[in-house]
Amino acid sequence: MKIAFQMDPIGSVNINADSTFRIAEEAQARGHELFYYGPDQLAFDQGRLTARGYPMQVQRVADAPAILGEMTTVDLADFDVIWLRQDPPFDMHYITTTHLLDLVHPKTLVVNDPFWVRNFPEKLLVLKFPDLTPPTMIARDIDSLRAFKQQHGDIIVKPLYGNGGAGVFRLTQEDRNLSSLFELFTGFSREPLIAQKYLPAVTQGDKRVILIDGEPIGAINRVPAAGETRSNMHVGGRPEKVELTARDREICAAIGPVLREHGQIFVGIDVIGDYLTEINVTSPTGIQELERFDGINVAEKIWQVIEAKRA
Repeated sequence: MKIAFQMDPIGSVNINADSTFRIAEEAQARGHELFYYGPDQLAFDQGRLTARGYPMQVQRVADAPAILGEMTTVDLADFDVIWLRQDPPFDMHYITTTHLLDLVHPKTLVVNDPFWVRNFPEKLLVLKFPDLTPPTMIARDIDSLRAFKQQHGDIIVKPLYGNGGAGVFRLTQEDRNLSSLFELFTGFSREPLIAQKYLPAVTQGDKRVILIDGEPIGAINRVPAAGETRSNMHVGGRPEKVELTARDREICAAIGPVLREHGQIFVGIDVIGDYLTEINVTSPTGIQELERFDGINVAEKIWQVIEAKRA
């Protein structure tokens, strides 16, 4: 098959951690033809969806993860699969790329389905499952946020469309900085904030469960660094081997059919203790860590699903 990757710069990926690199590596091993372009190179041109990019071969070389051919402009309708893999921010630029990719999907299979990536942002999709999530508020009204903090005492506040642990704050019962944080966030953004009740279980880790076509295949535990609330690996969280619990499987059984029905083939959910906190559909990570811990070929399982859908 002809496979295109819409992603951030390939030259800067970590070959031992990046999930997009691992997906491309497995595709290449299966005989598929790879093409790489950035989201800025996507264009609608007189009825055609095009991209300026490069034929690509990936290699497990730290400073040279890809060998690129000559830059060329391609018609994306000629491809079998397009991977939507640029990282957030989930802003209007990101959203526009999903609208453009809608023009070729599903004749060209876009993974994950761009319509539902656009309509299932990570911190909003969980609202469909209130029985699985901690107490949560999404608001841009300071009085509402104050009332939520008054009710729950110890809370987490973060930007609604943030990623990688950026802008995540814990406000304890005694903390008086909610108004200052509100002024800071709303001063540069028109987006609401998300607040959740703080879960003490995060000190034992924030579990990333990977689902393929709605089915859980394993998990890694991300443990916060000493003195840190956030467990994201971008900010020093330590990945550890962990098993799926009965509660994890219960959560996956509840959300899996929704993900499968809406074309979300590769998804990573975040579970703290017994609670679902995020459903990551834009650019989930964790493949390589799970492969090392559990000795399974996660990328192969993803491609088996995609190849079956194309067949």
